[in-house]
Amino acid sequence: MSKEEFKLKSDQEKINKAIDLIIRYSGIDGDHHKAWVIDQVSRILLAEKYESMVKDLKDSDYDWYEGIPP
Repeated sequence: MSKEEFKLKSDQEKINKAIDLIIRYSGIDGDHHKAWVIDQVSRILLAEKYESMVKDLKDSDYDWYEGIPP
């Protein structure tokens, strides 16, 4: 997804986009694909705070995995 897609105008728009991704892709087999869905939803809902969240997780020894698109 492009950076422009994450510059959504409203919270409701973010929620709708996140739910659309969940509905479309969460049923695909493979943990790596499900990790991608979680990553994409996180990017949408957190927007500019996403990078900070990932950095904080990695700093606390949590290995954030961006997954593989289906």
